[in-house]
Amino acid sequence: MSNQRVLIVEDEVKIARVLQLELEHEGYEVSKATDGLEALAAYRTGAWDLILLDVMLPGMSGIDLLRRIRADDLHTPIILLTAKDEVKDKVSGLDLGANDYITKPFQIEELLARIRAALRLRSARSPLSNEQEWLAVGNLKLNEKTREVLRETDRIELTPREFDLLVYLMKHQRQVLTREQIVEAVWGFDYFGDTNVVDVYVRYLRKKSIKATSQR
Repeated sequence: MSNQRVLIVEDEVKIARVLQLELEHEGYEVSKATDGLEALAAYRTGAWDLILLDVMLPGMSGIDLLRRIRADDLHTPIILLTAKDEVKDKVSGLDLGANDYITKPFQIEELLARIRAALRLRSARSPLSNEQEWLAVGNLKLNEKTREVLRETDRIELTPREFDLLVYLMKHQRQVLTREQIVEAVWGFDYFGDTNVVDVYVRYLRKKSIKATSQR
């Protein structure tokens, strides 16, 4: 059984209850919050392994809550629960540091798979020792503990997924990697999307790296 702690932030009582029952059946310890302010208080008073966060919430929106959490916590996996027409919220959420999103209505099996993938990716990251806390390739440096990325002295801001991808690529420099290998390592075994997502995120990384260089 899991014993990992999940915070469900969902104002629709029936959905929250179904999620709680399914997650508890899988062995997770579950707590619920029905509005943004209650969720912020629950987040601050607990240690969570993952947060399921509805975008549309009373009190404080899910996007605002995500922003507040990511201001001082870059590590706790957050999966957004969104409606089909909330494209802007999906984009904003990913840009602000959400690890994943799933669109309502969803199959519980898919949500459970995404939760397992997010938790597995988190646990797979092994912090470097104090003496080796920086990974370096050329003039690009990365710190897994603080999640800082520097091009010489210029800081590069990355989303959690971009950071995970960069870590994997830097740890496997000079190795020939297939898209499938990268997707499995960074997105998880349960990823259902197209492997071309790797090309998209590599372009994101290159664009941000070039931008940091051009600003010098």
